[in-house]
Amino acid sequence: MAWNELFTTDIGLLSLFTIGFVFVIGGYIYRFAVRNMAEDAKRAEGKQG
Repeated sequence: MAWNELFTTDIGLLSLFTIGFVFVIGGYIYRFAVRNMAEDAKRAEGKQG
């Protein structure tokens, strides 16, 4: 019954969209952080040498 409500009602679809949006934003922030940490590590390594 819960699955039926999730996929067929307006509030269920809105909830599904919100859950998906949270995962997408979380993935973006994770990628952004990892990329910047690697870039900072390269910069720090270059300054020491």
